[in-house]
Amino acid sequence: MSDTITADLVDLDLSADTKEAAARALAERMAAQGRVTDLEGFLADVAAREAQMPTGLDGGIGIPHCRSAHVTEPTLAFGRSPSGIDFGAPDGPADLIFLIAAPAGADDAHLTLLSALARRLMNAEFTDALRAVDEAGRAAALIRGEETVSGEAASEGAAAGGAASGGAGPEGAAAENAASEGAGPEGADPAPDDSVAAPAAASVGAVTGPTTPEGDRPFRIVAVTSCPTGIAHTYMAAESLENAGREAGVEIVVETQGSAGFTRLDPAVIADADGVILAHDVPVRDKQRFAGKPTVDTGVKAAINRSAALIAEVRDKAARGETTEAAPAGGATPVERAGTDGEGYGTRLRRWLMSGVSYMVPFVAAGGLLIALGFAIGGYEINEAPSVMEHFVWTQADSWGALLFQIGGVAFGFLVPVLAGYIAYGMADRPGLVPGFVGGAISLTINAGFLGGLAAGLIAGGVVLAIQRVNIPSALRGIMPVVVIPLISSAVVGFLMFVVIGKPIAEAQKGMTDWLNGLTGANAVLLGALLGLMMCFDLGGPVNKVAYTFATAGIAVADPSDSAMKVMAAVMAAGMVPPLAMALATTVRGRLFNRAERENGKAAWVLGASFISEGAIPFAAADPLRVIPASMAGGAVTGALSMAFDATLRAPHGGIFVVPLIGNPLLYLVAIAAGVGVTTALVIVLKGLRRTADPAAPATDGDTALAPAAASPAADKETVAAQTV
Repeated sequence: MSDTITADLVDLDLSADTKEAAARALAERMAAQGRVTDLEGFLADVAAREAQMPTGLDGGIGIPHCRSAHVTEPTLAFGRSPSGIDFGAPDGPADLIFLIAAPAGADDAHLTLLSALARRLMNAEFTDALRAVDEAGRAAALIRGEETVSGEAASEGAAAGGAASGGAGPEGAAAENAASEGAGPEGADPAPDDSVAAPAAASVGAVTGPTTPEGDRPFRIVAVTSCPTGIAHTYMAAESLENAGREAGVEIVVETQGSAGFTRLDPAVIADADGVILAHDVPVRDKQRFAGKPTVDTGVKAAINRSAALIAEVRDKAARGETTEAAPAGGATPVERAGTDGEGYGTRLRRWLMSGVSYMVPFVAAGGLLIALGFAIGGYEINEAPSVMEHFVWTQADSWGALLFQIGGVAFGFLVPVLAGYIAYGMADRPGLVPGFVGGAISLTINAGFLGGLAAGLIAGGVVLAIQRVNIPSALRGIMPVVVIPLISSAVVGFLMFVVIGKPIAEAQKGMTDWLNGLTGANAVLLGALLGLMMCFDLGGPVNKVAYTFATAGIAVADPSDSAMKVMAAVMAAGMVPPLAMALATTVRGRLFNRAERENGKAAWVLGASFISEGAIPFAAADPLRVIPASMAGGAVTGALSMAFDATLRAPHGGIFVVPLIGNPLLYLVAIAAGVGVTTALVIVLKGLRRTADPAAPATDGDTALAPAAASPAADKETVAAQTV
């Protein structure tokens, strides 16, 4: 804070009687120093921020703050009011007012100022010293940390430990929510998981006290603090909990969460914890990590005002054995699951790749359908139409076809960058997005295609993880996620893609395309059968997604080959087989299925017709050894016949609703019908053999026992696949 506050920015006799007047008085000092270029514009920004949520804090403190285009450099002004000014704090007026101004876009500086100041404000000696100081220069020195007061050394030690607890101090600047500056409505659910890994695990430097008489180690608590606006409450809550933990003789580690990123607690620390405190005014991200432990769930201000009581409460719950429910299996998304120490690299790699594919699929569906509709409306020469910005006639179908085709082409242009960006996101969370997207865009530039996107995403995630393991000085940690990590990782990924591996990958992509284009006769039929088997193996799981991604990669170009469109047609046809076959089987031989399965069979008609393979998951979950092999057999037949009939498809999704866009549509429907017939027959035969082996089993046997599995179309696909082994 050496440059952010000077004696000229301190008013020890602030005569204002309203918060607006106080902000004006302090802002005028900033303007006099040339740090604010437009006083009225800056005050309007301060008022807009104040309107979102009052900035008053318990203990007689007000922290009005904002980012503004009228600020030239991060600045802090301090005023002391003899009579007090109402800033909306529950305990009354504030006599210590801090006006914080940051330039527009200077998130790192803004967050650093707020978080560092919030930590120090929890030290009573610090605030008492500010109330007693009689010189503006000394007040500025106290705020800058150049003069210390009694007890500050301990507080600073706690802040150092707080670096492990989610980012106290400068590094905490990267770990807090800037929602008050426009991140969304109060209480809105934050992004899936914006983690920023710190150079050290979150467990290092935990606040501890003397060993308790309860055992050989102190009682251990993990905590999360978060607030909807600003940073102050989050860090003050963390500081308060750490101080109370030290006094109570417990070991406490705090994770401060915000949309700017947070340092995830080490899973081992969570596993060893005896209790959990969640002090938050916005949803706790990745909350299932703390399931199954004694938990106190409260607001963030409670952690500031009665932290000792919260610690006592969680200890009481632990003594009574009162815990929360365990987290459901598969409850988190691939990106949210941190994985365990025993998780193999292959499992992690699959999760990272599926993260990219899952975010890419909507672009594939939207872009592909728009392109297909463009062809349907404007004919197969619509790809040669001029830009609709140059020529568009409202009454001509060709113009509308060209419009849809060109919109779809733009959407398709995002496929590889999105794939690469979210593979990196799956590995390194939000810091991986920038280098991932940059690497994906470079892959398109050098014609490395999807293979280049896969490589770029993995490289980007690896580079970010490597950077995060470097021990960074505290002064730089606030700018790591905003400047340093994007800059270095993008440069490294760009160098590797352009100079080192890009050309070999581009050659491999070209070779795969040429091989696909050269497939004819028996080879094409065999490829169709293989893709059909993959599509029906795990019904929307990883193997299914590999086949689907292979198909969409072929058509995700401006002018796909006939072979690529044949592959897409075969993949979609095979994916429709399992749910349609289950629907047909429950219709023609309903007594072989329980009541829940018969109800699911009705929905499977629509799901299958829409190319949603997951419609068969309830049946596979209940009887995997019969349903999945039968589905694979039918899928192989359909895939092979689709290739043999030379059916083509330009759209990546849509089911029977895009039949008019299919080449050889009647034979295509014949291929689907053949596969559905094969799967239906096999399921009926296999289930009939089971009943023959157990003639005592009634027709509705298992209605109750199987209902949970049958009624869960979103069942874990990986589990379904595992049950077939």
